[in-house]
Amino acid sequence: MIQAVGYDSKTRLLEVVFNNGRTYCYEGVPPKVHKGLMAADSKGRYMLSEIIDMYSYHAVSGRKRR
Repeated sequence: MIQAVGYDSKTRLLEVVFNNGRTYCYEGVPPKVHKGLMAADSKGRYMLSEIIDMYSYHAVSGRKRR
């Protein structure tokens, strides 16, 4: 489900690149949630239960990876 993850602890911005190439930025994500994502056995399940629909997000245009 997830290809890459980036996180800025100062702005609490979590950037996720999904396997379909789309990139989304989730706003206001606490460091402990990012750490939980990185430690999760299933990052996809963690995203679904702890991040998706829990934080404001926006798609990043022009950064689709192939």
